[in-house]
Amino acid sequence: LATGPRQNNGIFYEIRTYDIKPAKMKEFLEMVSKYFHFRTAHSELVGFWYSELGAMNKVLHIWKYDNFAHRTAVRQALANDKDWQGKFISAALPLVEKQHNEVAYLVPWCQLGKPSKEGGVYEWVTFQMKPGGPALWGEAFRAAINAHINTGYTKLIGVFHTEYGLLNTVHVLWWNESPDQRAAGRHSAHEDARVVAAVRDSVRFLESQKNVLLIPLQCSPLK
Repeated sequence: LATGPRQNNGIFYEIRTYDIKPAKMKEFLEMVSKYFHFRTAHSELVGFWYSELGAMNKVLHIWKYDNFAHRTAVRQALANDKDWQGKFISAALPLVEKQHNEVAYLVPWCQLGKPSKEGGVYEWVTFQMKPGGPALWGEAFRAAINAHINTGYTKLIGVFHTEYGLLNTVHVLWWNESPDQRAAGRHSAHEDARVVAAVRDSVRFLESQKNVLLIPLQCSPLK
């Protein structure tokens, strides 16, 4: 299947999602706060969030790697890190019900952004597109994203296209000052002819969509 153009370098992002046992979420987050510096000593953390709406008892974190050899070296170092294994992993794994990871690239027309200020909330939107990759739906999808950006109510942080995991999946990370600001902006967007037209064109290629409201942890570089 055609995958469309990629960036010229080897940089990719690993997206990890963990389902935490409902009664253990508070304990898990406390452990992250106390011990996660052992993990970030090995590679670059982009962001770490827990779900607030759209999913329950989930955490999501994104890691940046220069290439696959870099990731392999980091994973080997982590396996040999006694502090990380002994103080976090051994205690955290019993709190986790399920783990899921994906490898994704930023789409070529998007650079990783940052919010205009700390605070606020993030929205993680997952689009399952029809098979064929960006060569089929890339232009229409980009037009729909740009139409939302042009309304001015939300800030785009990143658009990630999967390479490993469920293919033809696109994750879009947005930032808003508050859930209410996001809601007001969405209502306005629904009445904007430019957004309606762009979405109508893009949705022809859409299989499903899921939105999750995320709250950043204190250890998250994206806050």
